[in-house]
Amino acid sequence: MKVIVQRSKESSVSVNNKLINKIDSGLVLLVGFTEGDGESKLVTMAKKIVNLRIFDDENGVMNKSILDVGGEILSISQFTLYADTKKGNRPSYINALNGDKAIILYDKFNEELNKYINTYPGIFGADMQVNITNSGPVTIILEL
Repeated sequence: MKVIVQRSKESSVSVNNKLINKIDSGLVLLVGFTEGDGESKLVTMAKKIVNLRIFDDENGVMNKSILDVGGEILSISQFTLYADTKKGNRPSYINALNGDKAIILYDKFNEELNKYINTYPGIFGADMQVNITNSGPVTIILEL
């Protein structure tokens, strides 16, 4: 499981020019799955993300989590996180989990996040337009 975490001032996801979800401030997650990922990784990753101290405290030091500052999560499925570019110039996605299995994990992951904080998904498998206003910029790559 791989997640790109971006601290965000405001972000949104649209499909076919229709707004699907948006957040005013919080985190944007780009989420990918691979073979061997399962429920225990989802639980561990969700806890890691909501406790990640990447928000500024009163002294301007990144010392607070999203739980401390409030905010919301915009969660976007992104199989391209498992692109393999070792051979040639055309990425291979053989390491990305197939869609039938990945959608189940994606839905469960968002449910796990929702236990802690409001989480809004994109549409799995859709051609999404994601607008991210990255605050900082702060971008963290997590992999389990």
